[in-house]
Amino acid sequence: MTSELVVDVQPKDVSIALLEDKSLVELQSEGRSISFSVGNMYLGRVKKIMPGLNACFVDVGYEKDAFLHYLDLGPQFNSLEKFVKQTVSDKKKLNPISKATLLPDLDKDGSIANILKTGQEVMVQIVKEPISTKGPRLTSELSFAGRYLVLIPFNDKVSVSQKIKSSEERARLKQLLMSIKPKNFGVIVRTVAEGKRVAELDGELKVLLKHWEEAITKVQKATKLPTLIYEETSRAVGLLRDLFNPSFENIYVNNETVFHEIKDYVTLIAPERAEIVKLYKGQLPIFDNFGITKQIKSSFGKTISYKSGAYLIIEHTEALHVVDVNSGNRAKNTNGQEANALEVNLGAADELARQLRLRDMGGIIVVDFIDMGEAENRQKLYERMCANMQKDRARHNILPLSKFGLMQITRQRVRPAMDVDTSETCPTCFGKGKIKSSILFTDTLESKIDYLVNKLGIKKFSLHVHPYIAAFINKGFFSLKWKWRFEYGFGIKIIPSQKLAFLEYTFYGIGGEEIDMKEEIEIK
Repeated sequence: MTSELVVDVQPKDVSIALLEDKSLVELQSEGRSISFSVGNMYLGRVKKIMPGLNACFVDVGYEKDAFLHYLDLGPQFNSLEKFVKQTVSDKKKLNPISKATLLPDLDKDGSIANILKTGQEVMVQIVKEPISTKGPRLTSELSFAGRYLVLIPFNDKVSVSQKIKSSEERARLKQLLMSIKPKNFGVIVRTVAEGKRVAELDGELKVLLKHWEEAITKVQKATKLPTLIYEETSRAVGLLRDLFNPSFENIYVNNETVFHEIKDYVTLIAPERAEIVKLYKGQLPIFDNFGITKQIKSSFGKTISYKSGAYLIIEHTEALHVVDVNSGNRAKNTNGQEANALEVNLGAADELARQLRLRDMGGIIVVDFIDMGEAENRQKLYERMCANMQKDRARHNILPLSKFGLMQITRQRVRPAMDVDTSETCPTCFGKGKIKSSILFTDTLESKIDYLVNKLGIKKFSLHVHPYIAAFINKGFFSLKWKWRFEYGFGIKIIPSQKLAFLEYTFYGIGGEEIDMKEEIEIK
């Protein structure tokens, strides 16, 4: 199986697509201006204590206050709170954490009203992004995640991933980290650290310690609340860290700055794989070039077709996701209804496992498979679903089929499920239902080009249009493109873009910035 990553950097967002054998299996997208991401730390202020919930609401700058439960304060909350108070009160001197005295662990059965007060400053980290009507979910058990290690201030313990089975290797890693970690810091050794040398682990530990020092320095200098004191690495690198696997064959990036960031990161964690990071310089949009745009359009939405006419219907509700499996108009299996149902269900299990990763669906998922009479076939389906979900990095639990043929799946949810709208609003009438004659569309484009060149003085730009329109503009010996170039200059580029609707167009400057030339005209 070949695995590739494609990173599409746009002015407003960063998207990363994971391809396995050229098939899209994961898509992550984040706005470059969004600051409420899992892992970010804030110095916030307690807004409201809720004794009944044994929790409080904290202002971290989001429109809805974030939720912090007593059990999420962490065992060493008293030590952290004391250290934060000292840091905030002394603006000149920064005391190292190694000299701090650890206080006794927090009582598991305590009350939040005895620990926190309204208006109190508190250092928190986001563990769950705002979803639907809920604000972010917080913890005060701070952690700095790296590729091999997770650094936990005020913990002073070393834990090794349970997935490392060798007792000798576990003992080696534990002894190694105990010898190099500073006092009053805890470390979790991740699975990928198995077999790594001391130099690699020590290098990452120093990077994580530097993150802590930068965060606590921001706490000391904070003049207003709430304040962002630690932000996960750049959006692209942050998304890549969770997805990266040394078995990747290629990582393509369409932005030079982000290309260098990713190359530096890969060089740091896997120096021998640095050459797989490649800068994409093609004229076509990067997702179009690798066939991702078409897969996005066909893989999202309510109805998902797969093998031989069968299809899934996916509905999102507030409480859960519901999936219905339909055989559609596929030809019946010659071995009878039971064999036909099994074949459709096994195909649905393959597609559903891909859809869960692709949409990052979380919470409760209920799947209504086609009824099967034989217990052996139901077990086959359950085993197929479990095998497919082994590639999924999110924590999940799958129950066997119930009496009613329903399968229940729970999957970890830390951010909203991705829902890409595959329908297209008419770019000409803006939903009014009436459009200008489409034969005049190229005349409209020419008038825009004339305005750009002769009125605004912009000589070099690219015009992105639907592939069918691009083909029409380029057709013939003396095409429209060459006519425009001779009349308005050779700085005009026509780029086909699968992302655009049929009569939609976008102008871009040579720096990649969008030139807004759209206008909504009231059509009578």
